[in-house]
Amino acid sequence: MTERLPEDFQIVLRASQAEGIRNMEMLQARWCSGEDRFERPGEALFAAYIQNELVGVGGLSVEAGWHAPAMRMRRLYVMPEARRAGVGRALAQACMARGLAFADTLTCNAQASLAAGPFWEALGFVPVEHPNITHVFARSA
Repeated sequence: MTERLPEDFQIVLRASQAEGIRNMEMLQARWCSGEDRFERPGEALFAAYIQNELVGVGGLSVEAGWHAPAMRMRRLYVMPEARRAGVGRALAQACMARGLAFADTLTCNAQASLAAGPFWEALGFVPVEHPNITHVFARSA
């Protein structure tokens, strides 16, 4: 269970807002309301640090909108100065490993930025037609 958001979360929040990316705002709002605290089995919130500075956040939660048991990759954000350094990939892979320990399918919504779709596709996710899910990763048999 995640006790609290990272201590320096406001830095990541402000950076995401400056880019017009709302997922950190949504993370904070749902955290503060108690709606989403990553408390159900399999759920997790990861933070990435470089030299003791928060540079990224990524979460994993139970996916309620898929036809089979699945986990949802969510709230992934990497500070602009830490991009192209493997931070996003490390966060995503940590979420994927955790998620695949609980379900054979992972989902995500890659509408936050133009780079999001290709990012998830490079990790093995495939595009799907679904109202709230843009990409799916299914463990092969």
